[in-house]
Amino acid sequence: MAKSKTLYECNQCGYQSAKWNGRCPDCGAWNSFEESVPAVRTASSPVKRRQMDMSDRIMELSEIDVNADVRYTTGVGELDRVLGGGLVKGSIVLLGGAPGIGKSTLLLQICQYLGENYSVLYVSGEESARQIKVRAQRLGVDTENLYLLTITDAEAICDTISQSEPDVVIIDSIQTMSMQGISSSPGSITQVRECTNMFMHTAKTLEIPIIIVGHVNKDGAIAGPKVMEHIVDAVLYFEGERNLSFRILRTVKNRFGSTNEIGVFEMLDKGLKEVGNPSQMLLSGRPVNVSGTCVTCAMEGLRPILAEIQVLAAKSGFSAPRRMSKGYDFNRMVIIIAVLEKRAGLFFGSLDVYLNVVGGFSVDETAGDLAVALALYSGLLDKPLDPHVIAFGEVGLGGEIRAVSNIAQRIKEAERMGFEMCILPKQSLKEVDESKCNMKLIGVSNIGEAFRGFKKA
Repeated sequence: MAKSKTLYECNQCGYQSAKWNGRCPDCGAWNSFEESVPAVRTASSPVKRRQMDMSDRIMELSEIDVNADVRYTTGVGELDRVLGGGLVKGSIVLLGGAPGIGKSTLLLQICQYLGENYSVLYVSGEESARQIKVRAQRLGVDTENLYLLTITDAEAICDTISQSEPDVVIIDSIQTMSMQGISSSPGSITQVRECTNMFMHTAKTLEIPIIIVGHVNKDGAIAGPKVMEHIVDAVLYFEGERNLSFRILRTVKNRFGSTNEIGVFEMLDKGLKEVGNPSQMLLSGRPVNVSGTCVTCAMEGLRPILAEIQVLAAKSGFSAPRRMSKGYDFNRMVIIIAVLEKRAGLFFGSLDVYLNVVGGFSVDETAGDLAVALALYSGLLDKPLDPHVIAFGEVGLGGEIRAVSNIAQRIKEAERMGFEMCILPKQSLKEVDESKCNMKLIGVSNIGEAFRGFKKA
């Protein structure tokens, strides 16, 4: 029998090498090579390819029946929003997040609602059946259509799914699953890829939706090969600070819905609770008559969310002042500071600048630039901004204020939250019917006009 030759495989991109490397030459990842043993063909003669005729399975597009019951509603509105309306039959969903963020809690909670009309198979490779039962009692999950299976053999799981044919399957987690025909340990790049591939074929063949829990590495990405995210139909990430009770469920891939939607949850003793009004949650506890704060509106998919931006400008005790940003792009903040110094005559050279988006929320779009500029201006002059003022717009390098999208939705959300004045790009005023607007709109074309509007407010 031929001796197996050892290969080294990158756990980030799957690149294979005959020797170990500290840095992957393909994707550039450091310390990502893992030892793997390739499968060796035992047959002495080459295998003759079997001819297969699948012409009888060819279907016309018009012949395919798509009825109204193509999705399963999970009973959690925020999760349904992120999935695009619910679980699609035959889909495979990958749910990732940091340890203790609430992945298993959320999946066990949706079993309560799904169990009213469907049968759910919960496969766990990390917990015993007794441990799951204790957690289910704490969360109030007592449905009779929830079935538990504690096993790590992926082939046995797929055979069980084929025999029992449940309506929904949950795998917790993919890093604990393994196939006997592969010599590498569970969680390795080969095991994760092949197990995911097997679950995918099972889901598509039987039209059973499968939800897979994935662990994350120290960089925050889902552990395993990147090809795993290409295999599945949807990739969801649970985000949030460990010391905060709020969690954000974000989709980065969805073949059956938008990739920009988010769901907001609050972690309580009884599990995760939906937050129907994230703006109110993020604006709760706003300080009164404090400089360096301004509210902006960010779009997450089709949902407008108000977020408070806080800036603290203080005298530096070092020769090189510090710049820190949390929840907002650091490089973007540095650019805005440079624009304010060049175009508005402000001076931050000897000041430490700290920026924070309250509540652990992240403002990723450029519509928050104007609010950041106003917060920097307010913090530098130590003059509080009117708490009923909201601002959004993109700041250019010439100091101009550029238009942003979804103006009507942003203004409507600001009105609903009780704001009375809005500072926005002048070009965006033509998209708004001011006669139907119950708040004062101030259109500005550059940061100088924005600061004058700030003084009027």
